[in-house]
Amino acid sequence: MTVTGTESSLVDDLLDGKHRALARVITKIENRSPGYRDIVSALHTHTGTADVIGITGSPGAGKSTLVDKLAKSYRDRGETVGVIAVDPSSPYTGGAVLGDRIRMASNVGDMDVFFRSMSARGTLGGLSTATADAVKALDAFGKDKVIIETVGAGQNEVDIVKTADTVCVLVQPGSGDDVQMLKAGILEIGDVFVVNKADMDGAERTVAELEEMIHMRENPAAGLDTGHHGPVDEEEMAEVALDEQDEEAWDPRVVETVATDATGVDELLDTLGEHAEWLHETGRIDERARTRYAEEIRQLVRADTAGLLEEVIEARGGIEALADRVLARETDPYTVADELVEPVRECVDEELER
Repeated sequence: MTVTGTESSLVDDLLDGKHRALARVITKIENRSPGYRDIVSALHTHTGTADVIGITGSPGAGKSTLVDKLAKSYRDRGETVGVIAVDPSSPYTGGAVLGDRIRMASNVGDMDVFFRSMSARGTLGGLSTATADAVKALDAFGKDKVIIETVGAGQNEVDIVKTADTVCVLVQPGSGDDVQMLKAGILEIGDVFVVNKADMDGAERTVAELEEMIHMRENPAAGLDTGHHGPVDEEEMAEVALDEQDEEAWDPRVVETVATDATGVDELLDTLGEHAEWLHETGRIDERARTRYAEEIRQLVRADTAGLLEEVIEARGGIEALADRVLARETDPYTVADELVEPVRECVDEELER
């Protein structure tokens, strides 16, 4: 895809390391402004060098403070950082409720730490795509580390954080409900688990619970009873599990931190670095990228197709008129859907027959 005019200048300026151009490109991406797709396409060949880290966890776990300290520690090591903070959107303006929060206190005035809040703007599926595009812009700009911070740990946040190479899940001590919640699915995406506020009561128990859950994830048969067949021989099951395990598989880690005073942050950085090395040494980095691109293509195709069908709906008098016909029993939803999709189906059939 060829970029011309203003978009071309923006791309050139971004690749030349101009922060103003980076900010303008991410604004275009977030707003889905005309020309943003051409820009992202032009930047794609310049991506693939940044380590992308996703930080998720329930509200109150201390994500923002930890991200601030992570960025500071990376800078102390001479690396540049980009942070995308995904915030809930305002029902009035569509903008991030918390805006560009003053939460990167340790990095104020440091031009090598680029921080940006992004808003859901009512379309969480679109936000995951916008986040991925913003990460590409930061990557092409030359940031060594790109951190994605989500506001929570629900399914929407999980979808967004999948944009990352390494996923870091924060849990606060004594939060039994949070640990139980992990069993619902987020445990499956975590590469590193962080018990933040580790100076609080209950930290040791939370660490133990997480380690037990990770053990169960790696060996689902652990602790099971076979009923009338008698109890499982744990030593035998362990040997079977080892045989079935991928020898190159990553062993999720649990790290304790106190983000307010940066305790444990260096250990966390080392652990994140170890995971990045593992990704490259085993070739899993390409596997993850392939999976992400496949899903990105699907999302874009679904969104583009939906946009085309909206045009067909408007040409048929609008969705309200179609709903009125169904209400009057003149037709039914399935028949309406078939009629709307028919032009697209004809085009697809023609393409497949070529």
